[in-house]
Amino acid sequence: MASNFPKPEEKSLQALRDAANRLRLHSIRATCASNSGHPTSCCSAAEIMSVLFFHTMRYKPQEPGHPSNDRFVLSKGHAAPVLYAAWAEAGYIKEPELLKLRKIDCDLEGHPTPRLPFVDVATGSLGQGLGAACGMAYTGKYFDKASYRVYCLMGDGESSEGSVWEALQFGFHYKLDNLVAIFDVNRLGQSEAAPLKHDTDMYRKRCEAFGWNTYVVDGHNVEELCRALWQASQQKGKPTAIVAKTFKGRGISGVEDADNWHGKPIPKDKVESVLNSIQSQIQTNKVFSIQPPAQDVPEISYKDIKMPSPPAFKIGEKVATRKAYGLALAKLGNANSHVVALDGDTKNSTFSELFKQAHPERYIECFIAEQNMVSVALGCAARNRTIAFASTFAAFFTRAFDQIRMGAISQTNINLCGSHSGVSIGEDGPSQMALEDIAMFRTIPGCTVFYPSDAVSTEHAVCLAANTKGICFIRTSRPETPTLYSQEEKFEIGHAKVVRKNDADKVTVIGAGVTLHEALKAADELAKQGIHIRVIDPFTIKPLDANTIISNARATGGRIITVEDHYKEGGIGDAVASAVSGEPSILVQSLAVSGVPRSGKPEELLDLFGISAKKIIAAVKSTFAN
Repeated sequence: MASNFPKPEEKSLQALRDAANRLRLHSIRATCASNSGHPTSCCSAAEIMSVLFFHTMRYKPQEPGHPSNDRFVLSKGHAAPVLYAAWAEAGYIKEPELLKLRKIDCDLEGHPTPRLPFVDVATGSLGQGLGAACGMAYTGKYFDKASYRVYCLMGDGESSEGSVWEALQFGFHYKLDNLVAIFDVNRLGQSEAAPLKHDTDMYRKRCEAFGWNTYVVDGHNVEELCRALWQASQQKGKPTAIVAKTFKGRGISGVEDADNWHGKPIPKDKVESVLNSIQSQIQTNKVFSIQPPAQDVPEISYKDIKMPSPPAFKIGEKVATRKAYGLALAKLGNANSHVVALDGDTKNSTFSELFKQAHPERYIECFIAEQNMVSVALGCAARNRTIAFASTFAAFFTRAFDQIRMGAISQTNINLCGSHSGVSIGEDGPSQMALEDIAMFRTIPGCTVFYPSDAVSTEHAVCLAANTKGICFIRTSRPETPTLYSQEEKFEIGHAKVVRKNDADKVTVIGAGVTLHEALKAADELAKQGIHIRVIDPFTIKPLDANTIISNARATGGRIITVEDHYKEGGIGDAVASAVSGEPSILVQSLAVSGVPRSGKPEELLDLFGISAKKIIAAVKSTFAN
């Protein structure tokens, strides 16, 4: 195959070498201007970036977010200045802007974020870029069926992250031959050498063991890079890894390949000589003619998605909200052809299998690799190519918290559904019980947290999530519970439902999911005893309907009891207490799971951990006694 390589002319190769050195100059000047940053990490990647941006990639320089463009993910996000420099050389950024690097009034931040139109996903927390690139490549190959290719530049240090190998496994399994991962093996990490140092053969063996077509190159040799990237484009049925041996701080005398220069600008007394030395190697000032992409990406419509029909559940019908989620997702897939579903080998428990049965071509099995599943979802949703829903047990999203956190920085629109929440799952025991998930998702900026309590509200949550910006989390439960709402009931984000109300109510009880049904059982039993309580279903925990909660609390003597199948810290009780903190006449008592739970029957566990109907009744009576 290599014998057919259309080798660029020498003048073109020299122009690429010169462009690499200009990228070095830009990176050094920018980091000196900000007196912070990672110029040595930029310098090792300069030739890789030059060849990618000015020889290999097909894109519209003045339309960096064009859906047909090739994608580039800088997984080693600390090398952001070299990315900004490449876009300056491409003509999109004005050179003087580079000197505003890391300034408060400039979007050229220390690590890339989608405030910039040429950044699809935020990077900087290492080991995540390749997973997102997998999502983009999967979308390009199987959903868009388009010719754009995806390139991910990674550091050797970050390849210690397990999420990198989750992504390598995914890329091979799905034959992502439109994906190229480039390892910038510059030997040095932050505080010492990376574990494999310059053992490029070991990197090659590892990538090949994961099924990738792999090339080892001199990462400062533009001809070798051109050849390897061309060979990658000829490869069918496999993704390609390019292991590029480079030197950190390449071109900087006294700094190249030296310890203790990570994240440090070049000292002011050395800058001039360093810049002059690099400048002296530049022979041309070629303006590159960047090849445009093939414009073969289909147009999509994803706004104002509506369900094709109202919910089909009848009041009193027992349905687990996890099953209602699967039914609703399959139905949403009928409404819009760009809804896609991902799962981590739990589809027969989360019921995302119902989507797979209805729309097999739009379902991605991510297997037991939840960190990668979230990253893939980010990639699928990039440039608004899909409406992505990813599901697993809610407890297992905690291991992907960093990917979710980075998703918020990425300004992503992805929807995550966590099933098997709380002690109500029963005998499976504490390792499977999500009891921290509400707290986790409440901390995510711009995240909407849905906690539906029946099948009808679950279906509305799914449809609302598809139409809502930012990350959405839908918390579902394992037990079957009665349908509370009619088919005509309307739901809105941030609007609670008062599901039981009497003028004689003495306490407001707020529950969600399983505990809302326990609160209703308690209300029925208390009513027989002549005690009336008001029961509220918050529907969304974030944003919380503070107005409804406060007005109903005032009407019931300022007494609120929250009851939740979640730990006390960060859950519904904390959310309600925060919402009413400016109301000194309102008191909040929180019933929540305390301590690590154990296996048992759901009803036994609800009682043992103080969140059953019986314990709600006791709490209501205790409120009067006090």
